[in-house]
Amino acid sequence: MQSIKTQRIPNSQIRLMLDAAGKMEREGKEVIHLEIGRPDFDTPAHVVEAAIAALRAGKHHYCPNAGIPELRRAIVSRYADDYRLAYDPDSGVVVTNGVAEAVYLSMNAHLNPGDQILIPDPGWLNYAVDAVCSYAEPVSYTLSAANGYQPDVEEIAGKITPRTRMIMLVSPSNPVGSATRPPLLEGIAELALKHDLIVVSDEIYEKIIYPPARHASIACLPGMKDRTLLLNGFSKFWSMTGWRLGYALGPADLIEPMLRYHLYMLTSVATFPQYGALEALQGDQKPSIAMVHEFRRRRDFMAPAVNRIPGFSCLIPDGAFYLFVDARPAGLDGYELANLLLAEAGVVTVAGECFGKNGAGHIRLALTCSLEKLQKAVASMDRVMRARMAAARG
Repeated sequence: MQSIKTQRIPNSQIRLMLDAAGKMEREGKEVIHLEIGRPDFDTPAHVVEAAIAALRAGKHHYCPNAGIPELRRAIVSRYADDYRLAYDPDSGVVVTNGVAEAVYLSMNAHLNPGDQILIPDPGWLNYAVDAVCSYAEPVSYTLSAANGYQPDVEEIAGKITPRTRMIMLVSPSNPVGSATRPPLLEGIAELALKHDLIVVSDEIYEKIIYPPARHASIACLPGMKDRTLLLNGFSKFWSMTGWRLGYALGPADLIEPMLRYHLYMLTSVATFPQYGALEALQGDQKPSIAMVHEFRRRRDFMAPAVNRIPGFSCLIPDGAFYLFVDARPAGLDGYELANLLLAEAGVVTVAGECFGKNGAGHIRLALTCSLEKLQKAVASMDRVMRARMAAARG
């Protein structure tokens, strides 16, 4: 018999769409995958070789619970160099099973039953689910296309109650791709200081950003380093999704409870992949930079092309590799539209409702296949939507 908590946890619609697409492929049908947030590039070869070398050198036993010291030192050094943020490698960082675990730890180690956490809507579905897992109450704040998917500081201020304990920030955002502007971060920082809030800043897409947009971290603002949990990892920029390596940085009093929780969940992450992550940080960055350039090329093609499809509209994202498409003129909810596009266009997408109530009538497209396939996907979706809109007109 499942727990009350488990009953409140939904299945991942992303995985359900992936499974449905797999069934079609097994039946011999061609499918174009735009549903999953996984770079379609191999992990850089030198990173792979570093992990293999670690295995051959016997690095396959338990490691310290917080992660191998070399990797923790390299992570801390990187933030000192890039952001002038000083963290203690012994007490200020924990290596996690991807950013997914870091998000889970940040909530479950710091939220009590009945506490409230402010989360973006639309936002990655794990934020709300992890809050439920900690018996806390997720309270959404709006990201709207009308203001470039930027958080509204006044709205956030109005949603803070005596039970508010934490606020979740994501920049660049999944699913909308917006990078939060520095003046808005300053406003949120003022609220966090005034109301004694912990800020959890998910910055996994930090290096996948397209000028003139720039990434800024709230941890750099006065007074914020001591109340911010900064989450990042290796999945996106180094295309290491299957390696399951992330980390959390913060003051010792926030990291230590997470480390204790992590100890009993996992003991530690696997040892030898961490040597690959060490190489990712310290080795050649050219393959990852080239990948970002290719994502920008895809974005620059795909956003205008999608905006020409009848019933579709989207903003050009600042970063990440998604388009969040408003398809409400088609008269379908996101689930219906995603199923229609899969069945009739052979294109796998994700319903916007998966990312919160403000995603209703939207779909998310991941630009994680070749430009040639994206061109084919656009043509197929255009054909289906022209027929749909013509039928709706009678």
